[in-house]
Amino acid sequence: MKVAARGDSLTGGPEATLAPPTAVVRSYAELTELRAADPGAIARAFATRARRGLVRGDGRLMIIAADHPARGALSASGNPYAMNSRKELLDRLVTALARPGVDGVLGTADIIEDLLLLGALEDKVVFSSMNRGGIAGADFELDDRMTGYTAQATAAAGLNGAKMLNRFDLSDPGTLSMMTASATAIDELAALGLAAMLEPFISHRPDGPGTKVVNDLSPDAVIKSVHLAQGLGSTSAYTWLKLPVVAEMERVMDATTLPILLLGGDPQTGPDETYARWAKALALPGVRGLIVGRALLYPSDDDVTGAVDTAVSLVR
Repeated sequence: MKVAARGDSLTGGPEATLAPPTAVVRSYAELTELRAADPGAIARAFATRARRGLVRGDGRLMIIAADHPARGALSASGNPYAMNSRKELLDRLVTALARPGVDGVLGTADIIEDLLLLGALEDKVVFSSMNRGGIAGADFELDDRMTGYTAQATAAAGLNGAKMLNRFDLSDPGTLSMMTASATAIDELAALGLAAMLEPFISHRPDGPGTKVVNDLSPDAVIKSVHLAQGLGSTSAYTWLKLPVVAEMERVMDATTLPILLLGGDPQTGPDETYARWAKALALPGVRGLIVGRALLYPSDDDVTGAVDTAVSLVR
């Protein structure tokens, strides 16, 4: 892994990056000890963190996504166990967030709080992740309930907004539960002046009940998912969309006036082809940047710095 390999120390190894001066802890051992002995340190660190607005400067955003583990989605680049190690994931995240042009991160409370204590969230955009109840591979996967951040907790921590996964399966009654919960969360976030980042898909189980959930990435399916998602809640004033890069993105973008961030997913093509598709989509009106996780944190050549810098060059 071509990142600062810290092991249990944030300064271990000849290529290691020193912990930021804002770090509350200097090693993973200290991080665990602090969580046990002084959990109130997390709230104090949130209170003193340097915050920033969602949109500033060129108005573009480069966000690193890291909310996959809470849903049991641990695979990346063909390795089903790629995200098993929390310390390795944090190493990769700290490396990515330190790169010039990276605006912030999306994650669940466990990851956001670790990054906070490691000093990696200063002057960063931070999105919380709300509905992680749709455990990957579960029979109830599409009944994706709110098991992560609430709107109130997002505001209390001084974060910029919250993200929801919105998978619409017309044959699964769990879809209605997701829609109801998401509509409520959108209203609660809007009342607090916080962004709601919606990630919609038309989903189904092609091999029948209990089998793998597949997202339909055809242009017309993505367009339909956009219309379903952007109609959730009693206001769309604070709603953004997180959309996959698919064929005929011009038609997809014509389905909405909401601001868009493009997701990366776990690429099934080579990096050059993936970057070329991102670059083309980023040139479309309404697209404000990228929100990418595994493709940058676990690239095929394991060069996190190189992958992140390439993505930043496409956004800016």
